[in-house]
Amino acid sequence: MVLTRRIIPCLDLKDGRVVKGTNFVGLRDAGDPVELASRYNEQGADEVVFLDITASTEKRAIIIDVIKRAADQLFLPLTVGGGIRSVDDIQQILRAGADKVSMNTSAIQDPSLITRGAKTFGTQCIVAAIDVKRNYTPKPGVTIIHLPDGRICWYEVVIYGGSKPTGIDAIAWAKEAEDRGAGEILLTSMETDGTKDGFDIPVTAAISDAVGIPVVASGGVGTLEHFYDGFTKGKADACLAASVFHYGEFTVKEVKEYLRRRGIPVRL
Repeated sequence: MVLTRRIIPCLDLKDGRVVKGTNFVGLRDAGDPVELASRYNEQGADEVVFLDITASTEKRAIIIDVIKRAADQLFLPLTVGGGIRSVDDIQQILRAGADKVSMNTSAIQDPSLITRGAKTFGTQCIVAAIDVKRNYTPKPGVTIIHLPDGRICWYEVVIYGGSKPTGIDAIAWAKEAEDRGAGEILLTSMETDGTKDGFDIPVTAAISDAVGIPVVASGGVGTLEHFYDGFTKGKADACLAASVFHYGEFTVKEVKEYLRRRGIPVRL
């Protein structure tokens, strides 16, 4: 059975509105999340991701309201991330209508959250969101990656929206997240986020090779070919993009038609 590859628009939310930045900074307003998600639903998106990038407890009510509105109108899986710190938070978001929750900073700080979430709600509900940055100073125990330009590096996990390095090797953490029960990995490279230069292929391929669960490539789409590269060179199971969809450069349907012409199995 040939598994179809998924195309996933991502909506970064701040105070209930969609925003878009470059390399995690310089945020601009991009519209109402439910309106945008409905548009992607009509275009044939396989899923939608909502990432509450400034989530904190007092703003949780805003995202819950957005999830409820979206769940009422959408007929596609919805993944929600941002500020999820406990099994109770996971339950609230799933109860509001999300299908999956994505966890980044909190899972690094307390890896047992993945284990507990997977045991309580099932692995299919738990997404390990991993933000990474290249580190050119090798150290023992990390996976060395050879870049196309001849340089070598390892990929370090970063948290708090990319502002804090952790010293953790991304490949090792991806394996641990899988062992703990994550059903999927959402991988974003800070090197390429918002640049439109394409996905960070070296780390996407390395993590896809290292784990047996689906890997979603994120950060850097600017052309139709970048999606193709994400699947072929990066070996990703899904490709996620934001600004090319939000600003109307491509529709989801155009991306899928292009991929199908190039032999990538997609659901049209």
